[in-house]
Amino acid sequence: MLTTVGYLGPKATFTEYAVKSIFHNEKRVPYASIYDCLDAVKNGEVTFGVVPLENTIEGSVTITLDYLIHEHPLPIIGEIIVPIQQQLMVHPNNQDHVEQITAVYSHSHALAQCRKFFATTYPDAQQTQTLSTSAAAQFVANHPEQNIAAIANELAAVEYGLTIRANNIQDYESNHTRFIIIHSQEGESLTTSTPNNKTTFIVTLPSDQAGTLHQVLAAFAWRKINLTKIESRPMKTGLGNYLFIIDIDRAMDTILIPGAISELEALGCGVTCLGSYPVIKIEALIR
Repeated sequence: MLTTVGYLGPKATFTEYAVKSIFHNEKRVPYASIYDCLDAVKNGEVTFGVVPLENTIEGSVTITLDYLIHEHPLPIIGEIIVPIQQQLMVHPNNQDHVEQITAVYSHSHALAQCRKFFATTYPDAQQTQTLSTSAAAQFVANHPEQNIAAIANELAAVEYGLTIRANNIQDYESNHTRFIIIHSQEGESLTTSTPNNKTTFIVTLPSDQAGTLHQVLAAFAWRKINLTKIESRPMKTGLGNYLFIIDIDRAMDTILIPGAISELEALGCGVTCLGSYPVIKIEALIR
C-alpha cells in the first residue's frame, strides 16, 4: 500500500521542507489549508499529515490547536523543528525595480516575522496575507505585470521561477517552527533514532474550584516531571472558560506520568493525551 503524506501546500512551503526531512520516498499531497490537511488525515485520504504548530516569534498556530481540541483529537506521532529563513522574491521581469515594490504577499506569520525589514525598507508597501508563503510566491509568479514581491523560502523561488532580492530578512536569526506529524489511528509510531521525546495533554479544570491550576502543576512538580509548555485556550463555551495544553519533555512511561494523570482526574480534571512522540530537529534546510 502506498504511503501518502498530506501537508500545508501548495508546493515549496516550509511544511514541505519538514515533510522532506522525514518522509523520503512517500507520495506528498499538498492541501490548501491546515483544516483541509487535517480533514484528509481524519477521512483516510492520506496516511500522515504534517502541519505547523508553533513558531519562535509568533507563537502557537491556533488553527491547528483548535482543530485538535474541538474538531477531532488526531494523535500526534512526531514533531519536526525546522529553521525558518525568509527571502524576499520578485518576478524576473521586475528584478531591476525592487525599489518601487507596491505590495508584498505572504502568510500572516511570515509578514509578522519580518516587521523590522518592512519598517526600514518598504514602509509604504501594502502587506497582503495569503494561505501560505508558497501561495504568495505562486501569486507573484502569475502576475508579472505587477511590481509586487513575496516572502517565502528558497525552494519556492526555484519552484515558481522567481528571483531572490533580499536574503534572510526575518527579524530574528533563531527563528524556528514546530511541525507535528498526525495519524488517524492511535498506536501508530514513528521510527527514528532521536533521543528527544515529548508528551502532550489537554487538561480541563473543574469549575468553581479555587487553586486547581496550582494543584495541576504540583502533580507534575513533586514527581519531577518537567513541563516545557503550558498554554490556555478558550473552551468556546463562554467567556472566561479555558482549557490547557501541556507539553512534557519525556515519553509516556508506566508509573510517573500515569500517576500524575490519576491525580488530576481525582481533582476532577479532564485529561486527554494528544500523543507521546519523538522530536526531530533539522539543522539545515533541504535543498
